[in-house]
Amino acid sequence: MSAIIFPGIGPVRLADSARFLVTHPIARRLVAETDRILGYSLLDSYREAEDRDDQGAFPEPARIAFLVQCLALAEWAVKENDLDPVVCAGASFGGTAAAVHSGALSFPEAVEMTAAWGRRVDDYFTREHRDIVTQSFARVAPDPLAEIQAELDARGDWNEVACQVDNDFHMLSVREDVVEWLQGRLRAAGGLPLYVMRPPMHSTLFEALREEIATGITTDITFSDPRIPVVSDHDGSLVRTGAGVRELLLNAVTRTVRWPAVVDTIKGLGVERVHVTGQDALWGRVDVMTNAFQVVAVRPDTAMRPRRRSAIA
Repeated sequence: MSAIIFPGIGPVRLADSARFLVTHPIARRLVAETDRILGYSLLDSYREAEDRDDQGAFPEPARIAFLVQCLALAEWAVKENDLDPVVCAGASFGGTAAAVHSGALSFPEAVEMTAAWGRRVDDYFTREHRDIVTQSFARVAPDPLAEIQAELDARGDWNEVACQVDNDFHMLSVREDVVEWLQGRLRAAGGLPLYVMRPPMHSTLFEALREEIATGITTDITFSDPRIPVVSDHDGSLVRTGAGVRELLLNAVTRTVRWPAVVDTIKGLGVERVHVTGQDALWGRVDVMTNAFQVVAVRPDTAMRPRRRSAIA
């Protein structure tokens, strides 16, 4: 049995997927539909944002292009390999693609929602929680992390886990003035501090943002019961209703991502092979995934490469 996985968005350049988006039949169709929905050229806007070095927290065309790319690759992978996935899941931003692929959310509404959601997030963090960032790091297991968090608590420094990507890979949100101390403490514990993200993500502090999105964006969007279950990236539960998918997407604002829980659920269903559809340097590569499944990376270059038809399921 197989599953489709949509990665969270990471640093992406148009050059890495431009040929795929322009020439691949499925991607070209979705890009044309996206242009009609938005009322502007997605790729031209993406290129202009890169020329301005307007990368920040992923400008609007980059976010939408990533969604389009992931969905096009998933559609191609299913057709190319005669897949019949029993479940799908999305990590963080990938949840929107999972909602579309599952049939819970239409593609046009996903594009419109992604644009509106991103604008709302950008506006929110220009005026709220400007001192909070999210530090990612590897090689720190849960017990040493709990000790570090206890030390932060004793210092009176707010902290909250935003993501657990693997058993020893986490993202922790803190006040910006704590980052230098945190990085030193992580290294002392044998950890490897990676990148610092702004704006931060997945925190109970952002309940007001969740409410803004719920009342201002998703209230008019139709969510249908999915054709295949969507695995919650917060607790690994199977989401089988349209209302549940809506709540799953909204909860991404305030709830921690627990990727090992997703892996446990999918493995428990008897899945042996997962197709990670989209440019991914993280979610499909961590040990918790590669130890549990045969992971098939489905990237733009994969779909553009001539290959014989196979019967991978």
